[in-house]
Amino acid sequence: MKIASVEQMRQMDQTAISEFGIPDQLLMENAGLASYEKIRDRFDLQKDKFLIVCGGGNNGGDGLVVARKLFSNEAKVRVVLLSDPAKFKGSAHLNYQIAQQMKIPTQSIENAQDFDNLLPAFDVIVDAIFGTGLDREVGGKYRDIIQAINRSGKPVVSIDIPSGINGNTGQVMGIAVKADMTITFGLPKLGNLLLPGFEYNGQLFVTHISFAPQIFNNPEVQTQINDPVELPERPTDAHKGFCGKVLFVAGAANYLGAPYFAAHAFLKAGGGLSYLATPRQIAPTIAMQGPEIIFQPLQATESGSIAYENLDFLLEFSEDMEMVIVGPGASLQAETQQLIRDLLEKSPRPLLVDGDGLTAVAKDPACIKFRQPPTILTPHPGEMARLLNISIGEVQKNRVEVLRRACKELNAIIVLKGAHSLIGHPDGLVYMNLSGNPGMATAGSGDVLTGTIAAMYALLKDPLMATRVGVFLHGLAGDLAAQKMGMDGLLAGDILHHLPEALQHYRRHWREMKNQNYGKISLV
Repeated sequence: MKIASVEQMRQMDQTAISEFGIPDQLLMENAGLASYEKIRDRFDLQKDKFLIVCGGGNNGGDGLVVARKLFSNEAKVRVVLLSDPAKFKGSAHLNYQIAQQMKIPTQSIENAQDFDNLLPAFDVIVDAIFGTGLDREVGGKYRDIIQAINRSGKPVVSIDIPSGINGNTGQVMGIAVKADMTITFGLPKLGNLLLPGFEYNGQLFVTHISFAPQIFNNPEVQTQINDPVELPERPTDAHKGFCGKVLFVAGAANYLGAPYFAAHAFLKAGGGLSYLATPRQIAPTIAMQGPEIIFQPLQATESGSIAYENLDFLLEFSEDMEMVIVGPGASLQAETQQLIRDLLEKSPRPLLVDGDGLTAVAKDPACIKFRQPPTILTPHPGEMARLLNISIGEVQKNRVEVLRRACKELNAIIVLKGAHSLIGHPDGLVYMNLSGNPGMATAGSGDVLTGTIAAMYALLKDPLMATRVGVFLHGLAGDLAAQKMGMDGLLAGDILHHLPEALQHYRRHWREMKNQNYGKISLV
């Protein structure tokens, strides 16, 4: 499923009207009808009383259609107008006139106290205040009324997006409605799925409101959900070399966990031969944890990190590898950082750069910008901020566009890690991942992701697809671990040890997970 920006959704509406002859009134009617049907499915129209809270734009018009549908089916309804009804335009104005002619109970609210006085008489609140176009902080009576809605304890249904959420960024514009259910139209908006907006939806439903498939399949909409795909089976005569050979350049005297998690995750996710090039002094200790890993002991600096003198050996040794992974726990020691930059620039192999490797790239991005073989980066928001020389706040406020910029500038496939990790490609494609949970915010989790992506590259031989599947599989392993153990105290090792089960589950249920959007979005 694709995900639209606010501007793209407006253009889709215009295309439906101008090219397909679907009147604006019909689009609003379909939006209101879809919302009404979900309300009817969930609530008792004969017993529950519904308060429809309408703003002055098209979102308010959608709310008026919902009110009419409820009223026509003998539900007890009251419409609350937060804006002068004279400001309604087009289809919203038409639906206001119809509501007046049908004598649907309606009143204008001038202050939050009047709204508070109404609340006790109603069982369900329908939020049709702002919609997706909000681009300023919520203030005045609107802020007070949203506060009242949230503290009411009553079920809330939001129309298109919870009021107060920015439709493009998912940011809370000062305050936002906390919905139990959201019905959005055409396609989900970025703000419906980006955090923190996603947490305000409650259960999210999407209706295409009679759009032609050509509209919502528009190739110019380049953001979509990271759907699972079918994986090739392991052949009966598979051998360890067939299942992939990768080299991890990782570790330092004070970073033993990162190289272990990355190199071992490659094997647990189905990889064949995992080579770990790491300082000679620490190899025996890591080998005690992961005896299946093949070690290439390296010369170390005085501080115990990988010395620059290993460069020629690493370049030569990596010639026989399908991928080289650089950076997990490699340290910020200056000599090692220079080794990483030169290795990245000179290596002819596909690369995956994580951890301290990203710090090396941030100091001199030219070391990867002009590479011909594929490069994959896996930064968290802080590392992304350093790569682009911007603040973490700027990254978090507009994750999708920041990712697009980084992929283009760095000529790399990039995973922007976090809740609903994003996968971006230099051609502008962005995929939003829905697997995973907050318990995975733990040390070493990113290293497990690194090894998982490498295993998928060995299996699929496609860097973008491998990254997408690796991110989904990593989140799925975390979800399976959380189901058994809970999220509190979840460790990277728990994610690691659930990778085989996750891969088995993925193979068996990929189509079901795709069709159900991993249980987080429903089509109506």
